Amino acid sequence: MSRSLILPIAILFGLLFHQWCTTLVIGVPYLIFTILLLNFTAVDIKQLKLLKMTGMNISLLLFQILVSLGGYLLAKGVGGNEIIAQGVLIAIICPVAASSVVISCILGANRETVTAHVILGNLMVAIVAPIFFSFIGVQQQMPFFESFWLILKRVSPIIAFPFFIAFALQLWAPKINGAIARFKGWSLYFWSLALAITLGQTINFIFLHGKENLHSIIILGGISIFICAVQFAVGKLIGKKYGDTVAGGQMLGQKNSALGIWMANIYLNPLASVSIALYSIWQNLFNSLQMYLHEKKK
Repeated sequence: MSRSLILPIAILFGLLFHQWCTTLVIGVPYLIFTILLLNFTAVDIKQLKLLKMTGMNISLLLFQILVSLGGYLLAKGVGGNEIIAQGVLIAIICPVAASSVVISCILGANRETVTAHVILGNLMVAIVAPIFFSFIGVQQQMPFFESFWLILKRVSPIIAFPFFIAFALQLWAPKINGAIARFKGWSLYFWSLALAITLGQTINFIFLHGKENLHSIIILGGISIFICAVQFAVGKLIGKKYGDTVAGGQMLGQKNSALGIWMANIYLNPLASVSIALYSIWQNLFNSLQMYLHEKKK
């Protein structure tokens, strides 16, 4: 099967079997953990410059922080609809997906560049998101450090544990590390399963609660397409400036929709999660197109 067909099949699975997906969502963190472990073992972690952010890292992170807040204020000011404004916020501030390493490397990006940004991008959101949620959403009364700790607890095990396991293997058991790294191609299949489950969870929510909010859902769908296109385009422009167009596009455009949906459900109106769920469809259809064109070119 062509790799370009895998993501559309995962999307279709989530749409058709959304009720079943809600019972499987507990397994998503383990799938993301596995994806990252496979990718961390495939790079030389000692070469990752996590303490020295590049101009591309800074540009992408600043875009997320400034445009997400600006987009929220603009949407609220123009339409006065808090759900729409929150949907804009979460679709932009949502951190880079772990699977961006998988797709980026298939498309020819530098694995070390994308891997380092996955770690930096998720840690940035763990710090910035609680600040935003202190004056936006349903948990404004929650102290900053409690909110920060909640998000950090959600992010850290998924990011930190596979990172330190791979680092330990590279130092003390390089043969085992190499054996695991040989299966890095499986990351795409694990991500497809995680995508189907998280997408199915939100589709099920829409079926249960969407009838009375159909107008907002339609608007969020249109906005999510626009935001997806803008972030991939801006990311590619920034990446081109720093010599890796593919990495820039994936690092800004490809989102950790599972974490975004969770944050929306905890801190915002749950209906706002529709924007990042639908965004996940558009980003993966675009990724499928990119992989198809890349395979055709090869």
